[in-house]
Amino acid sequence: MTKHLHELIVFSKEFALINSPAFYDCIVHLICTDGNGRFSYNGRHFDMSKNDIAVISRPRLVSAVTSDENFRCEFIAAPDKFLHNLLPANNYSIQGCVSLFDNPIIRVSDIDALRFRVDLANIRNRIDNIDHRFYQELMGSLLQTMVYDLFDFHAKTNENILTTDRVGYITRQFFTLIESGKPKTHREVSDYAELLNVTPKYLSDTIKRVTGTNISAHINNAATAIAIEYLKDNTKSVSQIADEMNFSSLSYFSRFCVKHIGVSPAKFRTAGAKD
Repeated sequence: MTKHLHELIVFSKEFALINSPAFYDCIVHLICTDGNGRFSYNGRHFDMSKNDIAVISRPRLVSAVTSDENFRCEFIAAPDKFLHNLLPANNYSIQGCVSLFDNPIIRVSDIDALRFRVDLANIRNRIDNIDHRFYQELMGSLLQTMVYDLFDFHAKTNENILTTDRVGYITRQFFTLIESGKPKTHREVSDYAELLNVTPKYLSDTIKRVTGTNISAHINNAATAIAIEYLKDNTKSVSQIADEMNFSSLSYFSRFCVKHIGVSPAKFRTAGAKD
């Protein structure tokens, strides 16, 4: 049964729910209003404190959600497909989304934090207004206002993110490959350069300039997240995982895990069994 839009847009103050399977097809927009919280996203750890906003485009990549007793937050989760059609028709939407995938945290001023909370309140107050004849357009306009405000907040601390259309296209295509799971078997920059018909140097320089992070880090972060999910599943041996992820040897896979996870595959599984 197809759900109505008002059933898909959710307002909540429960931090522990940000990686709920119910939100896997959504984007979560959250602000911390007090205390300190922590979570892992795409294999990296992030901390939040008052006036920090998190834009999480892939809730399924969130784990280890914890907070202190003073932590307070509020968030809106809305369908990714619906929001995609609301994105600003300018080049910043590509680079902004890419940058936020790499680092979902935006630290804002008191004034901007208040503005964002007003955006959330406006959405929350109209979610159940389903008798409105233009409900979808109404919610779209409120969500779009929030999106424009978020890009404005982000742009204030990322002045150099606007780039040429070609750079935007290459960047978007690169992250499409990353999000599709390509790093499972392809972890060389040259693999992606060949797929995008550019030189490895051009691709490396472009991704570094747009996101501020080396391209290898993006690839390895995604590959690490895939390896972790494999290792959590005890139905496959470590050797089978190494083969499926196209590592040349078991020892190479073990070195990869030690470098990027911090422990060997065997120790990772042993630690998981004790938890």
